[in-house]
Parts: sequence; structure tokens; C-alpha cells
Amino acid sequence: MTTQRDDAPFVAFERVQKSYDGETLVVKDLNLGIAKGEFLTMLGPSGSGKTTCLMMLAGFETATHGEIKLGGRPINNIPPHRRGIGMVFQNYALFPHMTVNENLAFPLEVRKVPRPEVERKVKRALDMVQMGAFGGRRPAQLSGGQQQRIAVARALVFDPELVLMDEPLGALDKQLREQMQYEIKHIHENLGVTVVYVTHDQSEALTMSDRVAVFNNGVIQQLSTPDDLYERPMNSFVAQFIGENNRLRGTVAAVEGDEAFVRVDGGGESRALAIACGGVGSLTELSIRPERVVVGDESVPNRTEGRVEELIYLGDHIRCRMSVLGHDDFIVKVPNDGAHGALRKGDHAVIGWRTEDCRALDAA
Repeated sequence: MTTQRDDAPFVAFERVQKSYDGETLVVKDLNLGIAKGEFLTMLGPSGSGKTTCLMMLAGFETATHGEIKLGGRPINNIPPHRRGIGMVFQNYALFPHMTVNENLAFPLEVRKVPRPEVERKVKRALDMVQMGAFGGRRPAQLSGGQQQRIAVARALVFDPELVLMDEPLGALDKQLREQMQYEIKHIHENLGVTVVYVTHDQSEALTMSDRVAVFNNGVIQQLSTPDDLYERPMNSFVAQFIGENNRLRGTVAAVEGDEAFVRVDGGGESRALAIACGGVGSLTELSIRPERVVVGDESVPNRTEGRVEELIYLGDHIRCRMSVLGHDDFIVKVPNDGAHGALRKGDHAVIGWRTEDCRALDAA
């Protein structure tokens, strides 16, 4: 029997590949370790490989190459129902002819749990999702949000060590989706269960996760904590996919230590952190978050002029779209500090940013 080392990940993908046609790899040589009790989100656009990874872990898809381990034990050849994994789907997958209590009891009954224990576990799971009064109802008598709570409770009712969630909040409206994000996060924190979560919604991933794996073209582009992904994207895809981002193309003119001096297309210049930009003469793409751009501050080292094209009042800040160095979609988030009325559409204004807030990345 295989035992898990103390330092080994609870879930491990080891050189895992997946192809459906024998030629095109949907997942390419994936190596990923997930710690016990971690909330890890697989994030990426449609077709990036994230759902395929989840389905291989669940046992609904078979890896073409490589090994998947759970608790140190290879599970490639173990059928889904014997992996002991809880699953939550976007479409809830509740049995329509069963009551809520019967839906939750089902995974316990197939495991031959004694009846008194079944009743106790069902009650505990329903209380966990604030649905204790709905045990006698059928799914059709519940709202979408209530059905999703029941689906979460059913995934947790048999005390699995691992829960997989595939776009579970995608069918809910914005307000309910945000509420459920916090509820799932709090359930995870209270139970300490390991969660692997799949979504294409980057704000959802940032809100809920301990770490996020950003997928594109079957490869993890970056695996980091939410703040690391946002503050320190390692390539142009991640910078563009996570949050809002201004992009300026240019050519590396000099590299000094960890900084690059870039001649920006359109006539400007900027110092930036040299993250993934290559050497002198290489094409690069500068990444600057809209909230890190300042207006009228002569003290920042990187300055240029822009023309105000549009102002949108958003309460806590003003979204200012500017024409900068030939780009008419350069966004500046101006804090609503009472002085925002100084900007008008058509105005020309000096804008700038600190070197540490500008990253020289690959020219995507």
C-alpha cells in the first residue's frame, strides 16, 4: 500500500497529458501539486484545459499520459464512485423526483451508512448551507440559489477530503453569485476540506482562492496567490486576463539590473521592471494597472501626455479613458477625492507611473 509522505501534495498531477483525437493535446505535460486543505482554482478561458483537468481528477476522463495521485495513491485506474470525491456542477445535478433530504441521503446510503447517522449528517449539511427548513421540498420547489446550496451540501454530506466544483455559480445572477462565493469560502475555512474549483471568472477566482492556476492552451501560465497574480503577472496573457490592464508596445533600449528602459511605440519612453522582455532590441509589452496611473504628478519618473476621451462616474472612482501614445483605450482610475471635477472631456493632461508599477513583459 502506498503511503503519503508528510511533504507530498495531497493532490498531484505528474506529467499529465490529455488528447481526445490522438494528435492535439488539450492538456500538455501538467505538473501540479495541491496541499491538503487548500482552495485551488483553475482559471482560464474556454478551451484552456481547466475543466479537462478537473474531469480527469474526478475520473470522468482518462489521462492520455502521466499519473494523478490522491493522498499519495495513484488513482488513474480507480472509477469515479470509488475515489471518495465530492462534486458540485453548474447545473446542480439534483435528482428531481427526490426531496432535498433524499438527495443528501443518497450518497450516504450507497456507502451503507446506518440510518441514524444518515439523518444526523443530512441535518448537519443542511444547517451548514442555511437550508435546514427545506428538507421536505423537491428541487423544482427551490430557487436557483437554493438548489446550488443543496448541491454544495450534498457534495459535503459524506465528509469527503476533496471537493471538486465545476463552474458552480455560473447560472446565478451577479448578486447571488457574489453571496455564494463568500458562503463557499467560509464553508471551506470552517471544514478545512481541500477544494479544486474551476471558473472562467477572474474576480471569482481572486475572491475565493488560496492559489490560482491560470490556464491557457493546456498549460499553466502562472500559479500564484490572488494578490501575486494581480500585482506580479509573469507574462502578457496573465496580465491581460487578470483584472484590467493597460498595454503599451515598445522595444527594449537598455537593461540595467532588474529594470528595462523601453522606447514605446508612438514616441514615449518608460522605465519598467524587466520581467519577461528579453534583451536589448527585443519587442516588449508594458503592463500598467489603471489604478497605478497618476494624473498631474510631476514626481513620478515615467510621464507622458494624454487626451481625455471619456469620463464615467463610478462612485468611489472616475473611470477616465484617454488617448495616450496612439492608444485611445488607455484607462486611468481617478480616485473620487472631491477634486475629480478638474478633468473634462477633451482636456490634455500629464499622466505618469512609478517604475515598480510598470512591467516589461513578452510581446504577446
